[in-house]
Amino acid sequence: MAAHALGLVYLCQGDFDRAIPVLERALRSCEVNQIPLGTRLLASALGYAYSLTGRVTDGVALLEQAVRQAEALKVVFRYALWLAWLGEAYLLAGRATDALELARRAVERASANKEPGHEASALRLIGQIATSAEPPGVTQAEQAYGRASALADELGMRPLIAHCHLGLGQLSRRTGKREQAQGHLATAVTMYREMGMTYWPEKAEAEMRSVA
Repeated sequence: MAAHALGLVYLCQGDFDRAIPVLERALRSCEVNQIPLGTRLLASALGYAYSLTGRVTDGVALLEQAVRQAEALKVVFRYALWLAWLGEAYLLAGRATDALELARRAVERASANKEPGHEASALRLIGQIATSAEPPGVTQAEQAYGRASALADELGMRPLIAHCHLGLGQLSRRTGKREQAQGHLATAVTMYREMGMTYWPEKAEAEMRSVA
């Protein structure tokens, strides 16, 4: 559990070089020692880390494993978050329709289980999916990011607020709103840097260069 918590911190920071080895070792330990709770927790986190670092096929496999186990055992805790992570992995794999289905399920489950933080993560995913569509679903994206940001603000989830600014910056860039794009992206970069995060500020800065 301590290794899982440490891995999550590194994952949230975007420090995948540290997150992945910690999560891999802990997952192997859980599998060898037959600890099913740890297996679900670690498979989901490791799968998400793999997906964000380009190992999407491996990531999807682990996330699907975690979701199947949760469903078989009727697990409620964190189930909505795992659905959202799997949905994001599907989006990275080019499976936008499947991603949207999971994102909507995640919102429903998080709301029903009174997990507003996970609901905010799922809403952000809906914003990402709408932003990446051809053409972008502007209204849907803005509403989803707005709801996600409001929930995140109430809960003090600053990384998620920064992610929403990144998403809104990407949406504004895609729709030709250069000033809005620069504003959201600059806010995202500042917040990421203040929190000592990696990976995401580089993404936001790359977006800013494409706007300039």
